[in-house]
Amino acid sequence: MNRQAAHGDFAAAATMDSEELLLLRQADPEEQLATRAAWLYYIGNSTQAQIAKKLGLTRLRVNRLLALARDEGLVQIKVTGRLSGCIELEHELRQRFGLIDAVVVPTPADATQLRSVVGTAAGQYLGEQLKDGMSIGVGWGRTLRLSLTAIPRKHYRNLSVVSLIGGLTQSSAVNPHETASHLADLVGGQCYYFAGPAFTDTAASRDMLMNQPVLRDVFERGRSVDLAFVSVGELSPQNTMKALRLITPDEMESLRAVGAEGDLCSHWIDKHGALVDHPLNGRAVALTPDHLRKVRKVILVSGGKTKLGVMLGAIRGRYVNALVTDEQTARALVDLA
Repeated sequence: MNRQAAHGDFAAAATMDSEELLLLRQADPEEQLATRAAWLYYIGNSTQAQIAKKLGLTRLRVNRLLALARDEGLVQIKVTGRLSGCIELEHELRQRFGLIDAVVVPTPADATQLRSVVGTAAGQYLGEQLKDGMSIGVGWGRTLRLSLTAIPRKHYRNLSVVSLIGGLTQSSAVNPHETASHLADLVGGQCYYFAGPAFTDTAASRDMLMNQPVLRDVFERGRSVDLAFVSVGELSPQNTMKALRLITPDEMESLRAVGAEGDLCSHWIDKHGALVDHPLNGRAVALTPDHLRKVRKVILVSGGKTKLGVMLGAIRGRYVNALVTDEQTARALVDLA
């Protein structure tokens, strides 16, 4: 063994007490070699090429030894950065719910900033997904509206934005039409939206409206989007639909009575993701959650303990497959699972 290799072994041995040295001598040769390679790599800051030269091995052999060290628990890696808990939760969300992606950001100390924090993360994430020729479906809500401030202005070729929900009869920061048109303006895309209300007075009038050629064309565009960007509304006094008088207090009570947790694209679902048996679901002018299942990527943007039930329903129902949320909400979702 050359002097450099001997010095490496001496340095490794110097960090071990007599009991550890005895254990190392009793270990099989493969484990000894894997331990030595792992120490040089993780503690000694040596490259795989340097380790290969020092131990007289090939780089492929060193790579396999490092993998063995991780698999056998000889090495335990702990990330201690401020966002390490968020990164761990992203992995847990993907594993537990079968999501294709998850983004978790720290929960702000000031609860009034939650929508802004989650919205900013969502806007940045959506900006990373955009490509020429894409079709983007957009839901509605305050968090989605706030997310637009984080999307960089850039012109894409042949990109279209489709509102997935009927609009409001008054100007509002959460009007689905305004959210979709603002996004289209940011990315230089063509905007399409339902020229109708969020809810009709009866299911029959809803069906008649949706059969109009113009609206049917938008509906078909919504069904074929490449990516959907949606949020959920909780069934609470803070509900946006209640604030805008789209639903009445009596309707809220009757929704609770049939097990509704909140709405996804103006359709009311329970904690398991099933559409509840309520007249409002037959009057919604919007793409149905079932249609969302056929979209390649559906990003759910939401956070806060009041939305846990409806978020869980949207995920369990397989209506969404990507999530942007905050750390406390992510932890609660994992615990509920």
